[in-house]
Amino acid sequence: MEVRDLITDYFKQARMMQLATAKGGRPWVCNVWFAADDGLNIYWFSSTARRHSGEVRENSRVAGAVVLPLTPDDVPRGVQFEGVAEELSKDEDVTAALRVYAGRIFTEEKIRDFMANRQHKFYRIKPELFVLFDAEHFPDQPRQEWRP
Repeated sequence: MEVRDLITDYFKQARMMQLATAKGGRPWVCNVWFAADDGLNIYWFSSTARRHSGEVRENSRVAGAVVLPLTPDDVPRGVQFEGVAEELSKDEDVTAALRVYAGRIFTEEKIRDFMANRQHKFYRIKPELFVLFDAEHFPDQPRQEWRP
């Protein structure tokens, strides 16, 4: 299997990612529900008042990790990435995010309620580098890099 295909399959199974942001040289990590489109753009939905949301507005460079639940006996697998994030404001971008995200995590109705009443927005990461760590498919060299 190709690295891109393994990342795509992995993202279809996973629901939560760890998102790393930074401001003034001070890093921050949080957990957010996510969805990825066919181009492996990553979307999440969050309050504009959250620390990570503010940091994305000031510094668009982010990193993240997605790991499915594992035990110490499982073969290690996970995906890390880095890229550029943005808060989505154009209607066509929000519609595209909603199409990918709705039904996977929350219903469209719940998302629209959060957007209208709780000041939540969609955010998108355009990854520039993925690092797949997969000892199952690549036992001799589990670290595999892939650039979109």
